[in-house]
Amino acid sequence: MTDDAPNPALLPAGLMDVLPPAAEREAALVEALMAVFAGHGYERVKPPLLEFEDSLLAGGGAAVAEQTFRLMDPISQRMMGLRADTTPQVARIAATRLGLQARPLRLSYAGQVLRVRGTELAPERQVAQAGIEIIGGAMPEADAEVALVAVEALTAVGVAGLSLDITLPTMTPRLLEEAGLAQPLANRLARALDRKDAAAVAALAEGAGPIAAVLPALLNAAGPADAALRVLAGLALPPGARAIADNAAVIVAAIRAASPGLSVTLDPAEYRGFRYHVGVAFTLYGPGRSGELARGGRYLSLHDEPATGMTLYPDMVRRAAQPSPRPPRLFLPLGHDRGAAADWRGRGYATVAALSPTDQPRALRCTHELLGHDAVPLPAAEPQKEQA
Repeated sequence: MTDDAPNPALLPAGLMDVLPPAAEREAALVEALMAVFAGHGYERVKPPLLEFEDSLLAGGGAAVAEQTFRLMDPISQRMMGLRADTTPQVARIAATRLGLQARPLRLSYAGQVLRVRGTELAPERQVAQAGIEIIGGAMPEADAEVALVAVEALTAVGVAGLSLDITLPTMTPRLLEEAGLAQPLANRLARALDRKDAAAVAALAEGAGPIAAVLPALLNAAGPADAALRVLAGLALPPGARAIADNAAVIVAAIRAASPGLSVTLDPAEYRGFRYHVGVAFTLYGPGRSGELARGGRYLSLHDEPATGMTLYPDMVRRAAQPSPRPPRLFLPLGHDRGAAADWRGRGYATVAALSPTDQPRALRCTHELLGHDAVPLPAAEPQKEQA
């Protein structure tokens, strides 16, 4: 290789190789998550990586149009898109292939998505997803279920200290609409709410009518869910906004009943990043700085069918979960007893067979060596001496 030749290890920005043991652990986590989903009746689907652009970006898929890679299909001569999110594909499957199935329909999925760009906090452009969707369930209990199943799945893989953040992305737009404000004032209030600028919201809402008058209190209500709901209950909300608040109260009550120890917060004024949500939206956080482990909420599937779901991010889950011990590695010398080796695999050992007389157990990262029928632990490596 010449000096000016490209480095074969160099990858595009936002893309990376996942190496042992991280790749193995992530795969095991995905299957553990899917096992929890299956235990609650969610049936697995597997959509393709590529679809025709017009179907991939239909409905909720339009929200990720700017993040979608496109290419021309040389066979059909039609534009295709590489999925940036799996939820719109599940919605398509539910509306077409499973259109005649009884509702509510519970589906699960796992796979990779690719996005045009990452963010400052999450620069990765290839992202693993594992998630669940309830298609055709309009009741608030469906929203509570997807949140609780996601919590159970994360707990099952060793994530402790979970926190569920609930937002009401339709509350602020509904209040601004029902306040009947002039468009310039409504836009200024929306920007102030988006920036969480309490002083600006209070100044702009003053004298703008009774509905606008609740906006400062709405902004200050963010915090523990029970306290936030009490604030909402005491506000003079118009009918549309009151229905949103009451729906949130039912969902929080259902979550509390099933998981009383879960930390639940509510931000009724937050609506950034939830463009296609039409009801509550959820974000699950892990301990410390583990970031977002899952995100989801209420949306409209194809043909305006009510739906709700949660998407978990296995790469983030892997970083937040307690590390699990790797299975011991058993070195199998040339001419080993195959029956004994199979027996040790049945006991949870990973076996590494020698392919030549020069293969050495330590170089192959083995912890044990098969001698006869016994797995003999290898002695600890002696520390290297510093050279004078």
